Amino acid sequence: MLPTELLMFRVKAGLVEPRRLKPTAQNLALAETLIGAFEAHIGKRRFELDDELRTLEAGRQDFKVLRGLAHLLTNLGTFEAAGPVEPGVVRARVFELAQAGVPSRRTTTLVLEQAGRSLGLERPLSPDELTAALYADLPDQQTLVAFEPPAPLELIHRYDLAQAQGTLYRASELVITARRNEPARYKQLLKYLKFFGLMATVEGDANLGFTLTLDGPASLFGQTTRYGLSMAKFLPALLHVTKWDLSATLKPRRDLAWVDPADTEWSFQLTSEDGYVSHYAPPQEHDSALESGFTERFAKLDTPWQLEREVDLVPVPGGVILPDFRLVQGERSVLVEIVGYWRPEYLRKKFELLRKAGRRDVIVCVSERLNLERAGVDPSDFGDRVVWFKGVLNPKDVLALAERYAVRDGE
Repeated sequence: MLPTELLMFRVKAGLVEPRRLKPTAQNLALAETLIGAFEAHIGKRRFELDDELRTLEAGRQDFKVLRGLAHLLTNLGTFEAAGPVEPGVVRARVFELAQAGVPSRRTTTLVLEQAGRSLGLERPLSPDELTAALYADLPDQQTLVAFEPPAPLELIHRYDLAQAQGTLYRASELVITARRNEPARYKQLLKYLKFFGLMATVEGDANLGFTLTLDGPASLFGQTTRYGLSMAKFLPALLHVTKWDLSATLKPRRDLAWVDPADTEWSFQLTSEDGYVSHYAPPQEHDSALESGFTERFAKLDTPWQLEREVDLVPVPGGVILPDFRLVQGERSVLVEIVGYWRPEYLRKKFELLRKAGRRDVIVCVSERLNLERAGVDPSDFGDRVVWFKGVLNPKDVLALAERYAVRDGE
């Protein structure tokens, strides 16, 4: 992400529009030049790289764009203190020896020579090497030891996304409307919500869409932007979900002279069709080998039922259910949830949510290898809508229940 001073945006009638870079030949050339500068400075100290970046920046009207691109590239590099000895060890030894004499140029040289010989290395460090090692852990003295160069277009995509993320730094509320999607996408979405400490309420249905409202803790209503930062980190995960709209309520920037003092609230709008690209890894199509195997075996059957991976969110009190599959035949459908190998606390939560849902059109497939009694789970709440299996889940067993418990659309 980008620091606040490198964010570029405009505000029209209270609507914030973050800066985006077009992948023109000029912008791609700038990105390629910057990437090349970082690659050329692998093994060199950071201040040398900073000097090169300042040279590239000189006289450019778009210097702020260059700084933003360079900041993102810096995050892709690894800077470490170079040298055979930790700087803290070098400093401790030099300062200890320096206390024995009166400070002078001659004493300094003698202390450095003595320290270089006393560090237990195969080859003593020279005074110049020791001087460089003294503060090699300071940011500008650290060495670029590794760098993962992106493609120029990828860097531009990262820049655009970072500008959109920065818009959310001052977000006080985030509302996302998501429609039918693959369960793996929804699961990743909710996983990141939890990972970044975001709290969401889920409302809606398959026809009108599901609305996720991200609301903050008490600190949200103070002067902190910490919760907004969490929302910003969450944005790349949202990009892996299709068919969504985002609306954010923002606190206006009071540190900018051009901001209208009468503005009390800004808005930021985003959709899945806006062309932003995520750098987070996409989720796997199947969460487990159980789901993958079930899909493969089902595909070999001759049946009028169709197996869908695109399943709706099922909001329940205290959470949300993301069924693994839906079986569809004409206007009839039934949801399928596979419970395989999980920890006891997960089993308790999973079955509690299923019970709260009160849905009669959910088939629960449970591995006999699970110790439900130890987990404190009683599957009798689901009657004969439970399919027990040992190692392999037989699709025919699931279809037998589907014929009995499928419901028509709208029921």
